[in-house]
Amino acid sequence: MNFSKILIPIGVVLFVAGAWHQYQWQGVAIATGAVVMWVLLHFTRMVTVLSRAANRPVGHVGSAVMLNVKLQKGVNLMHVIALTKSLGERLSEPNAQPEIFKWTDSGDSYVICTFQGGKLMSWEMTRPAEETDGHTADPTSEPIAAATRETQATS
Repeated sequence: MNFSKILIPIGVVLFVAGAWHQYQWQGVAIATGAVVMWVLLHFTRMVTVLSRAANRPVGHVGSAVMLNVKLQKGVNLMHVIALTKSLGERLSEPNAQPEIFKWTDSGDSYVICTFQGGKLMSWEMTRPAEETDGHTADPTSEPIAAATRETQATS
């Protein structure tokens, strides 16, 4: 269950009630102004991120390797869109959980991110097989994403 959907409104009500108790109507006016400013800051950030993403191709990222390094478990989808400056290519059904998005760079490397409830649960980076003298790269080597996650887990 997402407790922030319950705790944030309760916190706002307690904040305004505390302002009433301390300063009467002047406190309510200041507390309400502060809450409105907080909501406007979040709204402005969302609009800015989405307007930047609207000017880029869907599912494109400058470098999949850099995105893989910058991702952290638990960040929200808006944070990932801000990192990529692009909306992800949806791989899952609409309104289905978990949500799966894919970002690809110009070298055909891609990162697939899985979101549960809007929070990043896992991601995997895949690079195209490198061709050398007609042979493909060693197929037994571990994916880069697994090595990166293990490194982050031990840190």
